[in-house]
Amino acid sequence: MELDLSTRVEDGVTIVGVAGEVDIATAPELDAVLAALPAGPAAVVVDLVDVGFLDSTGLGVLVKASARAREHGGSFGLVVANPSVDKVFRLTGLDAVIPLHASVAEAVGAVGGPA
Repeated sequence: MELDLSTRVEDGVTIVGVAGEVDIATAPELDAVLAALPAGPAAVVVDLVDVGFLDSTGLGVLVKASARAREHGGSFGLVVANPSVDKVFRLTGLDAVIPLHASVAEAVGAVGGPA
C-alpha cells in the first residue's frame, strides 16, 4: 500500500498529513518526514484521519516522534478518526502518552504554536 505524506504549517503548528496504511513497509517514510522536522521547541500534529491501518511499527514511529518533541520542549498530538486506529492507541495505553484529538482544529488548539 502506498503512503501519502504532506506537511503544512497552521497557526504556528506543523501538521503532517498521513493517508494510507502505516505498516512495516511504509513506516520508514513517515519516520523520515518526522525526523526531518526542525529540532527545537515546536508544536507538531500528525493527522491520521485518512489512515486505514496502523501496525506496531507505525506506533513506534509516532512514540519516537512524540518523545523527540518533548525532549526539545515541544508539543505533539495526533488526530485520529478511524475507530480501528483509535482502538490500537487505547488498547496499548498510548492514548495516555500521546494526546489524541478528533480534528485538526482541536489538535492545533491543544498543542499550540509559538507564543
